[in-house]
Amino acid sequence: MFDPRKLIAEFLGTAILVFAAVGTATLCFGFKLFGTSYAAGIVTTALAFGLVLMALIYAIGPISGCHVNPAVTIGFVVSGRMNVLEGIGYWIAQILGGIAGAFTLYGVFSSSPLYSKAVQGLGADGFGSSSRIQISAGGAFLAEVILTFIFVMVILFATSKIAREALAGLAIGVALATVHLVGIAITGTSVNPARSLGPALVLGGTALSQVWVFLLAPLVGGVIAAVFYALVTNDKNIDVPADVVTDSPDV
Repeated sequence: MFDPRKLIAEFLGTAILVFAAVGTATLCFGFKLFGTSYAAGIVTTALAFGLVLMALIYAIGPISGCHVNPAVTIGFVVSGRMNVLEGIGYWIAQILGGIAGAFTLYGVFSSSPLYSKAVQGLGADGFGSSSRIQISAGGAFLAEVILTFIFVMVILFATSKIAREALAGLAIGVALATVHLVGIAITGTSVNPARSLGPALVLGGTALSQVWVFLLAPLVGGVIAAVFYALVTNDKNIDVPADVVTDSPDV
């Protein structure tokens, strides 16, 4: 059976992640908060994603594990640390949370006379002309698979029983910030289908037509990370309970 507390936590956590971090990205690259300094925007946005996730891990981690990302959840399912039915419940909550966060963010920005979807956007991911380096669809797919693999791999190892429980949130937050430092100029960085789908639905057009890459590639990366984790550890005894990311007990 689904635990409604966990699903509510995943919904709210994903919505907060999108609102705060995608909001920062829009302010940096859409409103050009730092003028022409693209590097400053990258650093600020990467920190926003990493810091908000770290805060959420310590806040809702004891309830749901704070996956807030379908790619993380599929990693836990494939590695045997979560059952499929609960994983599906998490996916639904995360996707709805990402959509809610994006539309709430759009509601806030649309109240500004300086905002236009066509100009400022909403932090959507993309390739081709929507990429800073104009990467191809294939290159974007590969980049997202690799970045998600790194991110989910860190989560799986940082939350195993052989890791330091108190530092898991820090390690995961740093990992997310790091993959954003690499990926923002390439694709905008997804590594999270729920984070990408919400803004794409708000913007429509090119963002929506390209979102398939940012739905599929992170899931592939999460599966590869889970397989790698299982091959390297080869020891069920180091796994944490199937429904948590941290070793903290449920509240």
